[in-house]
Amino acid sequence: MEDLIAMGKKYVMNTYGRLPHVLVKGSGTYVWDSEGRKFLDFVSGIAVNSLGHCPPVVTEAIKEQADKLIHCSNLYWIEPQIKLAKILVEKSCCDKAFFCNSGTEANEAAIKLARKWGNGRFEIITMEKSFHGRTLGSLAATGQEKYQKAFQPLPAGFKYVPFNDLEALEKAVTPKTCAVMLECIQGEGGVNVPDNGYLEGIQEICRKNNMLLIIDEVQTGLGRTGKAFAYENFDLSPDIITLAKALGGGVPIGAMLAKEEVAKAFQPGDHAATFGGNPLAASAALAATSVLLDENFLKEVAEKGQHLKTELAKLQKDFPQITKVKGLGLMVGCELSIDALPIVEFCMKHKVLINAVGGNILRFVPPLIVTKSEIDQVISTLKEAFLQKV
Repeated sequence: MEDLIAMGKKYVMNTYGRLPHVLVKGSGTYVWDSEGRKFLDFVSGIAVNSLGHCPPVVTEAIKEQADKLIHCSNLYWIEPQIKLAKILVEKSCCDKAFFCNSGTEANEAAIKLARKWGNGRFEIITMEKSFHGRTLGSLAATGQEKYQKAFQPLPAGFKYVPFNDLEALEKAVTPKTCAVMLECIQGEGGVNVPDNGYLEGIQEICRKNNMLLIIDEVQTGLGRTGKAFAYENFDLSPDIITLAKALGGGVPIGAMLAKEEVAKAFQPGDHAATFGGNPLAASAALAATSVLLDENFLKEVAEKGQHLKTELAKLQKDFPQITKVKGLGLMVGCELSIDALPIVEFCMKHKVLINAVGGNILRFVPPLIVTKSEIDQVISTLKEAFLQKV
């Protein structure tokens, strides 16, 4: 493992703060490193492996499609892509789908579509502590200076307002504003949950000012919150929805969904993605969504998410270092009064993988197939970490 890490440091760009393990195998909720150590995975590729690692339904679909057609470009109609678009449209409030390769690409597509639809209006309001991606457009939409400052000047036309502040949002609207873009639950920003009525209030402001409501479901979409889409937990009907992480069951694919009146602003030549929705990725996504969108499966996700929050709340009573438990479904944050990284490292030493965001927040986004006993195992490991005051 040390040799592999040394080789990686020599040849791979230093763009990630990597933890000192080389993961080589995964199955269900577990992964193994190159030394044969087994870990319970509560990161799941940052909410990507929602069906666990190497889910048979997805791997079989990939094998079958790989024998038929891997790529042919969007110069031609693609059967699995068409079928996937139908499923996503029929499950959502939207009418048309565009496919790409990632969440940042899906958000770039949404930004371009909103501006084209705006017909001269170009401003987009986003939230402080939001995260929409790493490409220049989506980075400009991300309301966190720490990600932006090294890459100025960024594309113009974005305004940032505090999350959960309708008054600030309304004041930010100008005659040039075409859309509001936000996550239902801020992920990278700290698993921040909206106040009651906040998202509905944004929708009302958008309707009143003839602006689009863009919901970034890259991390929350397809079951993570116990609903097919996170916006379904609220009284919302967004004009544009972006998806990625869970969509391909581990295979890179992103999607932007839009209502008909908005989607028709795009015409041939306005936007494209060479690999977007190719036969292999679309087949993987078809297999993944066959499980992720099942109502009984979603009900179980909601129940397991509540169990995780309940058990974390019990820990909070015993350990004052835990200041807040927040989240929805199996997207849960645990805010601490101390640095979260030593807790992450302690858990890793005890064969549990968790993640920290914002310096002091533990983020739990396990595979949606996780069991309650596996949740209890993580709670037990966390309890030991707090008892030892790591």
